[in-house]
Amino acid sequence: MLLVFDIGNSDITIGLWDETLWKNVWRISSKPDKPELFYGVKMRDFFSETQISMRDVSTVCLSSVVPGLTEKIKNMIRTLFAVEPIFLEPKIYEQLPIQILNPYEIGSDLVANAMGAFIKFKQTCIVVDFGTALTFTTINGEGKILGVSIVPGLRTALKALTQNAAKLFDVPLEIPKSALGTSTVTAIQSGIVIGYEGLVRKMVSAIREELKTDCPAIATGGLSFVISPLKSFFFAIDPTLTLDGIRFIAEAVENKK
Repeated sequence: MLLVFDIGNSDITIGLWDETLWKNVWRISSKPDKPELFYGVKMRDFFSETQISMRDVSTVCLSSVVPGLTEKIKNMIRTLFAVEPIFLEPKIYEQLPIQILNPYEIGSDLVANAMGAFIKFKQTCIVVDFGTALTFTTINGEGKILGVSIVPGLRTALKALTQNAAKLFDVPLEIPKSALGTSTVTAIQSGIVIGYEGLVRKMVSAIREELKTDCPAIATGGLSFVISPLKSFFFAIDPTLTLDGIRFIAEAVENKK
């Protein structure tokens, strides 16, 4: 079995692949202040609940954009699974069938998104990842990353707003009935949720216009479900695209050995 880790700023998403499907997908809040033991206990609990032996895991691959967690998770993997994890970093990118734009600058999660989209969709496309950051990664049909756009994610924008305005407070990320907010809650929901719908449409439109092609947009990320009016706008909503990208990278690296 293959175990993959997507270590993001808000959550660590963990997937267990059994050669045909994602047997399990788990999430843990990203907490760099927690010790390695905390994550080890979580993993033991996950495997105990599924009654799958840790010895069945033969390969582990991880992507991390949180330096404070990277070594802790690597050490936990070495201790629990007795394997050296494959780590997404520039020195392995040359083994992949995609061309990485600025390998020492681009986040490994965006590389995973590009790899996942290239293998699964086999055409020029835009990956819209609704995470801590809202990212747009464009990759062409030949596997070249053409560019990336980044804005604060929905929760990040909401947190910045409520923490910096004394009379505003955290609200659920839900579609309001009207763009005309009539309370603090619906006013924030209107501005953030409906506003971000327009942002996504405009950003994708600008990319398509520049490329002179009506390439498909693929949604992924933990908050991809929030802006439901965009459902028909996307060619596909693929919650496991990043995990699949990490999986494809692990397979490419293993095949090079």
